[in-house]
Amino acid sequence: MKNVLLICFKEFKGYFVSPIAYAVMALFALIFGFGFYTATRDMVQMSFRAMAMGQQQPMSVNDMVIRPLLGFAGTIALFLIPMITMRLVAEEKKTGTIELLMTSPVKDSEIIMGKWLGAVLLYVCVLGMSVLNIAMLFMWSKPDWKPLLVAYLGLLLQGGALLALGTLISTWTKNQIVAGGVTFFVSLLLWLLSWFTAFDSGAFASVINYLSIVTHMDNFSKGVIDTKDLVFYLSMIFFFLFVTKRSMESLRWRA
Repeated sequence: MKNVLLICFKEFKGYFVSPIAYAVMALFALIFGFGFYTATRDMVQMSFRAMAMGQQQPMSVNDMVIRPLLGFAGTIALFLIPMITMRLVAEEKKTGTIELLMTSPVKDSEIIMGKWLGAVLLYVCVLGMSVLNIAMLFMWSKPDWKPLLVAYLGLLLQGGALLALGTLISTWTKNQIVAGGVTFFVSLLLWLLSWFTAFDSGAFASVINYLSIVTHMDNFSKGVIDTKDLVFYLSMIFFFLFVTKRSMESLRWRA
């Protein structure tokens, strides 16, 4: 466990040595902030219209602002996660330090877990940028915080699965641009699977729909923790990290 933590913090600090962490966090904050402004503006306008028409029923901040915003955050992460994972192993291969890493007494599983956890820590920091906007809602309204926490759990699990996928792809090439591009393409494919089967109710369509990462985020965004969604994301993380371990074993053998 000591080696995992050492590698984790090394990777995490490495993000802030380069412009990657600052660029990813700034882009997320900018785009999410624009979405926050749009969502709150629309809610205020709808509230004024409702008051003008004599409707006294209060509007739900969770349904009208928080839920769409956090769904939007997942979409933004789809574009930013490849930027986080593209350097994990590809940079080591490009600079030649992969040989030193492979011949060290550190286990492959420790290397993988350390690098993946470092990426997860940066992803948590990225999501943390959205907390600044969400906190403003608690200043002038009373949203339900429990569904909010569940939605953030879903975003973390979804991001963890895509980060594990990106870690795997980063072991396949020494070109960071290629690693990032392939990660984005595969992530986008997993994102769009539910669209491909939207009007099909067959057994095969159900399987394809189940593999979509969007399908399992729906319940989390509603504040509902379903066991099948937890199992899906955790299984995706385990599977991608397991295959990454096999890929690292191949690199160690060649080193």
